[in-house]
Amino acid sequence: MTQRTVIVGATIVDGTGGPRRDADVLITDEKICAVEPPGHLDRADARRVDGTGLVVSPGFIDIHSHADGSFLLEDDTSKILQGVTTEIVGNCGASLAPISPAFHPTAQRLLGGAARPQWQSVDEWFDAVRDRNVTHVGMLVGHGNLRELVVGAADVPVEGHHLARMRAALARGLEAGALGFSSGLVYAPGAYAGRDELQGLLAALDHEHVYATHLRNEADALLASVDEALDTAATSRARLQISHLKATGRRNHGRVQEALRRLDRARADGQRVRQDVYPYTAASTALTACLPPWALAGGPIALLARLDDMTQVERLRREVESPPPHAWENPAANAGWDGLVLAGTASGQDVGLSLSDIAAREQCLPFDGLVMVLRREQARASMVEHSMLEADVETVLQHPETIVASDGLPITAGDHPHPRLHGTFARLLSRYVRERGVLDLETAVHRVTGLPAETFGLHDRGTISPGSVADLVAFDPTTVADRATYDHPTRPPSGIAWVMQCGRTSVDSGRWLGRRRGQLLRPQP
Repeated sequence: MTQRTVIVGATIVDGTGGPRRDADVLITDEKICAVEPPGHLDRADARRVDGTGLVVSPGFIDIHSHADGSFLLEDDTSKILQGVTTEIVGNCGASLAPISPAFHPTAQRLLGGAARPQWQSVDEWFDAVRDRNVTHVGMLVGHGNLRELVVGAADVPVEGHHLARMRAALARGLEAGALGFSSGLVYAPGAYAGRDELQGLLAALDHEHVYATHLRNEADALLASVDEALDTAATSRARLQISHLKATGRRNHGRVQEALRRLDRARADGQRVRQDVYPYTAASTALTACLPPWALAGGPIALLARLDDMTQVERLRREVESPPPHAWENPAANAGWDGLVLAGTASGQDVGLSLSDIAAREQCLPFDGLVMVLRREQARASMVEHSMLEADVETVLQHPETIVASDGLPITAGDHPHPRLHGTFARLLSRYVRERGVLDLETAVHRVTGLPAETFGLHDRGTISPGSVADLVAFDPTTVADRATYDHPTRPPSGIAWVMQCGRTSVDSGRWLGRRRGQLLRPQP
């Protein structure tokens, strides 16, 4: 039976970046079929939704999410309550498929130990996820997964038949419906890969695919890492996406300007490349990122063995505590021990405490507190890292090729997550549009709707136009605000009136209605 809905009285910000306008929107079943001046769409056969005083925009698209395992949770509403209707998972070189049945620490890290994968290939993952997501989901194949599939977590070069096996697994994932490929070159095992390996894999991608990369170093070697990403992707047909562009560590603040200049030169030369950013001055990742990559070779069991070997521990201490610059990204040097705050631990202990706090309590040096926590938690812990400059965040936000995304870690990563998981999109609209005027409303909406949809080839989403899927969010531009803070990171936003997915209401008056409407998104011709 055909269902019709007409939205009347709203101000439309259509996702294109064009000026807002008063208009009525007619939806038939899942699609928008008309956008007309007020009063032109009076339909007696349509459900009427009054948008008076509200802005209606396309549903937000979070292109850098780590909610890969959310379909296994009771109900992950962290994004839908913000107006996010679509997420791209499999970022930073870590996805839930493909995986080896014998060795899959990358996938297990995304699941937070909450479940064991019941799939191996990308197509099996698609089958497992179908009809189980709150938001629509597109997937990238993680480079770490491909490495683990062939050589485990070993710090070895990959070439010859091993590289051919990795490329074949990537090609199968793309054929199954993945939107592209991601790497996390700051993390093991991605950190062990060279340019030849990555270029060999990128050869499997076509023009409709995306290569998203977490740079090898966002601190002392930021600019060299930007150059590496551009050089690596230069011969690929895929679009390059620089994940969460930033300059971490006080000595590196301001370098995002030169990073953007290098990206602009590449664009001027014809390279398809964009960047994304989250609107916060703190990062968040696994606590094991405090250690140099060699310490993580072989996976968690090998790491824990090293932490029981005092010779290895003393070597780690020297490297972690050595003065900058560092060849690897060193969170202790970038944020200081007081800037590294535990976001989650397997035991639930010490969440919300900095490594300086733990050292003071234990009457030890901060490095020893780090080792104590990693041992006690069997290396299953995450942290928030306070290491960035607000002016840099605003510089990246203002660039016309920047997409805004959350980089939100999975809920299973801890009870005290980074507030970006619950607050990114409302924060963009409140702090950076209404309060600071860094972006106007139309531009900000474009950065989380039309621009990401174009980048990932989601041609029927991201704009309010006839033929587009009716994924929509309505918000009060005068009150929309993020309520998630570093002290209270799971508070939902305010000012979101309702959210629609495929023409059906998913959120009403800030309350999720309990129906999982997420679809699986594949490349569109």
